[in-house]
Amino acid sequence: YRKRARLAVLHAAGSEPRWLWQGQKASRELRDWLREVGAGGGTPLPEALAQASDWLQRRQRHKPGENQRLLILTDGRLSDSAPLSPLPCPTLLVDIESGPVRLGRARLLAKKLGAEYQPIGSLALR
Repeated sequence: YRKRARLAVLHAAGSEPRWLWQGQKASRELRDWLREVGAGGGTPLPEALAQASDWLQRRQRHKPGENQRLLILTDGRLSDSAPLSPLPCPTLLVDIESGPVRLGRARLLAKKLGAEYQPIGSLALR
């Protein structure tokens, strides 16, 4: 927000992904929304990643000088095993899996996507 970076936020929950922001400047609303994000498993993450990849590629053609980075918040529990491929920009996958039984699927997902992997507990708050 402080840098007024432009963001695109694609929410993959329920039965299909839904765009919340596409290229707008960061706003305080995003912070409130992030506080409310939950995890329930079975999300349409592969579809969301395909949409995000398409959007990033179009955006890069229209704004070639713009730095792109993708942040994925997930526990790695996908609704299906669709084929996944690396994304068109530097990507950080934050593993939000919690609870006594952890399946470790997010680390494997990060590898498939060519993304940097970080468990949420290792992130420093600023």
